[in-house]
Amino acid sequence: MDSSDDEGEEYLFKIVIIGDSAVGKSNLLTRYARNEFNLHSKATIGVEFQTQTLEIDGKEVKAQIWDTAGQERFRAVTSAYYRGAFGALVVYDISRRTTFDSIPRWLDELKTHSDTTVARMLVGNKCDLENIRAVSIEEGKSLAESEGMFFMETSALDSTNVNKAFEIVIREIYNSVSRKVLNSDSYKAELSVNRVNLVYDGTDGSKQNQGYSCCSR
Repeated sequence: MDSSDDEGEEYLFKIVIIGDSAVGKSNLLTRYARNEFNLHSKATIGVEFQTQTLEIDGKEVKAQIWDTAGQERFRAVTSAYYRGAFGALVVYDISRRTTFDSIPRWLDELKTHSDTTVARMLVGNKCDLENIRAVSIEEGKSLAESEGMFFMETSALDSTNVNKAFEIVIREIYNSVSRKVLNSDSYKAELSVNRVNLVYDGTDGSKQNQGYSCCSR
């Protein structure tokens, strides 16, 4: 695409994936980016990210999606990891309640370290483990509503809702930025300093939850 043409303009947004160790963050990323799943994947070591491209309204939108690089094992994800993030997937394992109980801590950390207003989605991963479910869909929805977040259950193992979860966040970021572009000729310059405002009032449950959960067998 010709980057000098407004219709072909490129956008690049950083998205982070956070949550306790072994909730499936790396497998969510590899499933989305490469349609792969490693049943025996080990804890991530070092900085890892994948870049995915979507076309929205004739524009090339790139999402640079970062994995926590194993730092969550030490309860110390660095502020540099969050810096410049426009979106976040906050992940728990539906079969391990402790990972759900940790979500408020991850949200606090995101709020403390991010330098933008972030589009957030609560993700209950491993919904293929319905037979050992420890966190109900209703609990996930309720927490998401109270925090003004989108909500979805996913399975990196069988691909359920993985693409949809990432694409909802990417489109939400793009829609907010494109509204800014329409209202301000100078907004493109502001992109370089990662300033974007997203508004969630937490009251529109249908907007945030309708069709976004799975595995209600």
